[in-house]
Amino acid sequence: MQNGPNPFPSGLFVIRPPHAALRLALLVLAGTVQAALAQPMQLPGAQPFNAPGTQQAAPQGTGAPAAPKPPSMPPIKVAGEEAVLGRVLRHNGGAGEAVFEKMAGGFGLKLTADGFQSSNLVEPCAVSFGEAPLPVTSLGRPAGVPRYRLEAPICPIVFDVLDGALLVVEPPQPCVVEAAACRIDPRGLWGPDARTLPARAKEIEVARGTAERAVREGYRALTAGADAIEQRAITREQAGFSAERELVCRSFLREGQFGFCGARLTEARAASIRARLGLANEPAKAAPRPARPRPAQPAGGSGPLPLTPQ
Repeated sequence: MQNGPNPFPSGLFVIRPPHAALRLALLVLAGTVQAALAQPMQLPGAQPFNAPGTQQAAPQGTGAPAAPKPPSMPPIKVAGEEAVLGRVLRHNGGAGEAVFEKMAGGFGLKLTADGFQSSNLVEPCAVSFGEAPLPVTSLGRPAGVPRYRLEAPICPIVFDVLDGALLVVEPPQPCVVEAAACRIDPRGLWGPDARTLPARAKEIEVARGTAERAVREGYRALTAGADAIEQRAITREQAGFSAERELVCRSFLREGQFGFCGARLTEARAASIRARLGLANEPAKAAPRPARPRPAQPAGGSGPLPLTPQ
């Protein structure tokens, strides 16, 4: 320590540079604190932080990943052949006559189709396919409903069986029956006489609403399991069905009032979607209620005493 006058004012002191080893220790400590502050705070029980681009390991003991949720949509009742057996059905609810009948070897169809004269397309005519029903061949359920083919030489047709109606989907073009000089087009819906529809207005309205909801849920289920390209295709299909339904049903009598044709075609579409999803078309039946146990008779087996006049 050197003697001499103090160069600093009274009460002040001098901080001398620290030793080299002390400076190194301070630098290491500062780096550690800075690195700790750069990490996000972890609360007790929180999941560890994952840096961008990294994947977090699955927790131990959770087992296999959860299975994807199966597709679902409201069940819809699809009528079978019994829904049209013996009924007189009219083309677009007006002209012609079709009767689906039970035969020894299966089913048959008795048909009279309406049309117009081939030489004068404003003059009506009709062609009978025979006095007796012609046998039909089952084609399974490619669209979720029963489908049949009628191998008639004058005009082969393919039709689907709906609830109280037949939907003729083929031939692709009208048939010209040379012997009758008549051009017939059996395509479209064959249903009840349109004059009988007012009494069924509420029933048709309820059926149409149920079918519409089922179709919406069905398209949603189809879209959920599809990629972007398939989703666009499903959207086009949905719009195409609406246009097709309008085209088929615009000729059905009193369709604007009661919507019978639209209800049946929508039910058929819902059945088709359910078939694509691998779902059953019939709603599950409720289990029968167990019978109530009868109260036990008192000991002695005597019932209530008969009333006797006083």
